[in-house]
Amino acid sequence: MGAWSPALACVALAACLALARAVHPGFVVRITQAGLDYARQHGVTALEKELSQLKLPDISGDFRVRRIGKVSYEISSLALRSFHLPNSQISPIPNVGLQVSISNAFAEVDGNWRVKVHFIRDHGSFDLKVENLSVKIGLKLGSDASGKPTADTSDCSTHISSVRVHFSGKLGWLYNLFHSAIESTFRRILESKVCENVVSSVHSKLQPYLQTLPVTAKIDAVVGIDYSLVAPPAATAQCLDADLKGEFFSLAHRSAVPFPPPLLAFPTDHDRMVYFGVSSYFFNTAGLAYHAAGALVFELTDSMIPKGLDFHLNTSTFSAFVPQLEKMYPDMLMKLKLSTPAAPFLNIGPQGLSLQPVVDIQAYAILPSSSLAPLFLLNLTANVSASIDVKSGRIVGSLTVGRLRLSLKHSDVGPFQVRTLQSIMNILASSILLPRLNARLGQGFPLPLPDRIRLSDIVMQSHQDFLLLGANVSYERRG
Repeated sequence: MGAWSPALACVALAACLALARAVHPGFVVRITQAGLDYARQHGVTALEKELSQLKLPDISGDFRVRRIGKVSYEISSLALRSFHLPNSQISPIPNVGLQVSISNAFAEVDGNWRVKVHFIRDHGSFDLKVENLSVKIGLKLGSDASGKPTADTSDCSTHISSVRVHFSGKLGWLYNLFHSAIESTFRRILESKVCENVVSSVHSKLQPYLQTLPVTAKIDAVVGIDYSLVAPPAATAQCLDADLKGEFFSLAHRSAVPFPPPLLAFPTDHDRMVYFGVSSYFFNTAGLAYHAAGALVFELTDSMIPKGLDFHLNTSTFSAFVPQLEKMYPDMLMKLKLSTPAAPFLNIGPQGLSLQPVVDIQAYAILPSSSLAPLFLLNLTANVSASIDVKSGRIVGSLTVGRLRLSLKHSDVGPFQVRTLQSIMNILASSILLPRLNARLGQGFPLPLPDRIRLSDIVMQSHQDFLLLGANVSYERRG
């Protein structure tokens, strides 16, 4: 600031899937130059604070002066009064990482001095000014075994162009004998200390902060999201990309996804600090995980009918559409069990998001003994459009249902005209099922954000096989 007879076939399939995931991530985070500049500002501010608290060692030594002899000196109680890093820039270096360059930095130091020449002794205070200090820092980005990002310094160099020292005291000729030695010694010490501090700060501050990026996020009691890196972050000339697995998984039993992530073709023009490429793979693994866990089953009973609707979920109501019910199960409550024979599949394209879910609706009569008598099994298909938004760092969504299409798969009460049930199913879907689905989608799923990062100025674009979410970021300081 990312694994490999019928048994052999299964192994080969798993290897292919693993390789596909490694090549194409399900979720990409792109930090643009604007985002890198924002990170640089906060990083350099933090480094400036660290450097202003540098502990400098005492300096002592001696040297010989012609016709005078040995001169001994001691510089002690060195204290930085200020350390300023006014100019800095950050550059992504392709296939390497990031380089931070600092120029025209300056610092001021106070301290005490003591000198001895034969029988002459003197002491006093001094102030020292460091000017035109420059620093170059190379940052190597990687990932650990858990898929979290890592950072280390690949190189650090410091150069000080000017050190000027002013001694207080009476023996000006004496000070001039050793001030050049003090300046050169101090230059070497400070150049070394700056890079020592940079390396320490990367290890103690930047690396722990990167570890706050969530690798997994538990969504509910059923599924979680895998946000681990599938490869180290990659720098290009304009940005920094982090490829994440972007995959939902069952908490009870994780299994291989039977389809690969698509290639995400990012547009080149960006005016936000960070972009998230959210592929159809990301959303469709959610449907797969929930379906495999048996969570896409919904039971509808009469008690769930909104009070404003003038009908009940019972055989008396449905006998208007299925006349046999009045004779076979007179005046009994009913239950509808909705389930998906296959996981729903979301399509993302330039025109938006859509899906065509297939739902089986099993109708039951609730007998006086509370046992269930199967009545009929309907098949429902629908055209559904989806919309996505980002709120409080979470991806949220909502669905809008178009025309429903019903067909009869099986009947235990004899034949009947399915089309007569169309209107009542529309009412049940729009007034009960859809609000419940949208309430859950409104809770959303967390984006992979490190600690204390907030998003603003969010824009969204729909591309082939992925959504592009752009945002500016702000870092919330504590305390």
